[in-house]
Amino acid sequence: MGTVTIGVSIAVPEPHGSLLQARRAGFGDAAAHGIPTHVTLLPPTEVGDGDLPAIEAHLTEVAAAGRPFTMRLSGTDTFRPLSPVVYVRVVEGAEACTWLQKQVRDASGPVARELQFPYHPHVTVAHGIDDAAMDRAFAELADYTAEWYCTGFALHEQGADGVWRRLREFTFGGRAVVPPQAAPVDAPADRGTLPAR
Repeated sequence: MGTVTIGVSIAVPEPHGSLLQARRAGFGDAAAHGIPTHVTLLPPTEVGDGDLPAIEAHLTEVAAAGRPFTMRLSGTDTFRPLSPVVYVRVVEGAEACTWLQKQVRDASGPVARELQFPYHPHVTVAHGIDDAAMDRAFAELADYTAEWYCTGFALHEQGADGVWRRLREFTFGGRAVVPPQAAPVDAPADRGTLPAR
């Protein structure tokens, strides 16, 4: 039996997702091209490929217990010097994200795991690039804002090419959605979006 690397995240919907992905690439972060803009609920985790059905069933249960909530992003912050990351802050919806990620990683579930750092919901806009570019990301997105109504989350798999691809979407209320196989990695999620303010 082989292994796969999975992650669980909340997509940042259009037009915000593509804008932040393009800005991340513009700062020189090559990983931007393979990572859709998101808020992490489960960081990259290696599992047996035979475990996926149980993981999907678990995530369906987590989604069934969840309720839609407002997500709002505003301004930048950094994990430096602890970790070479600049991010856009989650200023509304952080409590719901924290609850969701605890349920995803629950000790009784199929993806129980400890985290390297305490959980802090955020949207990465620069990671592991030179300090000058990190400083530029921090400054240029300092006034960035976005808001949307979050209705679910998604399970992704990282391919051998380093690109993250959606396997399933889970809508609060428990409905799992299989995205079309032809959908590009940065295809907009079906979300109700509000204009940035």
